[in-house]
Amino acid sequence: MKEYQLIVSEDMHKERIDKCIAESYCELSRSYIQKLIKDQLVFLNGVTCKANTRVECDDIIVFTIKDATLPDIVPENIPLDILYEDSDVIVVNKPKNMVVHPAPGHYSGTLVNAIMNHCKEELSGINGVLRPGIVHRIDKDTTGSVIICKNDHSHEAIAAQLKEHSITREYVAIVHGNIIEDEGVINAPIGRSPKDRKKMAINYQNGKSAVTHYRVLKRFGTYTYISCRLETGRTHQIRVHMASIKHPIIGDEVYSQAGFPLKLTGQTLHAKTLGFIHPSTGEYVEVIAPLPAYFIKVLEYLDAKK
Repeated sequence: MKEYQLIVSEDMHKERIDKCIAESYCELSRSYIQKLIKDQLVFLNGVTCKANTRVECDDIIVFTIKDATLPDIVPENIPLDILYEDSDVIVVNKPKNMVVHPAPGHYSGTLVNAIMNHCKEELSGINGVLRPGIVHRIDKDTTGSVIICKNDHSHEAIAAQLKEHSITREYVAIVHGNIIEDEGVINAPIGRSPKDRKKMAINYQNGKSAVTHYRVLKRFGTYTYISCRLETGRTHQIRVHMASIKHPIIGDEVYSQAGFPLKLTGQTLHAKTLGFIHPSTGEYVEVIAPLPAYFIKVLEYLDAKK
């Protein structure tokens, strides 16, 4: 059994306890937390509670999770495109078709397997054996910058910056349609789609706030090359937001029904720029991931068609 403790912050005042825990521990699903509560493994100020119990600022939540049998996650000699590295953090340029961390069906060939081989024992343990060093992630078919933390101090520092939305995260994408305005902001909450639980969607009733700033880099008539800066980091945020304004990302097999002349594997989305305050030096570090070959090929094709 492993015990967790959470002190309720001001921004969670009057939230349901199951939602409070879910937002603090993203790796735990709401339904799993509700099961813990039903099994009387969750205590609010020392007393068992119900899933719909409302918490107050400075309340103390304690819950336990039974030990589970996990597969062995082993280091694998997978090449890494390292953009930045020191004794605290490492930033890698993740390729397409690579999952960031192990999950059911993906226990090998992940970025974690590669990082474990490269960093040996130098990885933070805050997110457990399945996600050593992992403080954020990008989708399997999204390429670009991912930061990994080598110790718990750096993990906590980077996680705090992510929570405060102070990390610079700029993506580039190629979308369907001609975006007329040079720039814009999409401010719409994202949550599970009520029609398909495997997809995310604009969800004003149960979604979390999500803000994406976009800027046109180049127009190709019926396609547009854009830059997107994230204020928040919701699952599939850019993909959902761009689809919501009728400009889905080309190659997106989940949020777009439109085809493309070239054969693509997943969405044309690249995490180009990652900037953060270094956990030890306090200095600003910014890393730029060069465009991958597949992305350049699409841009060259569109240029030739203009």
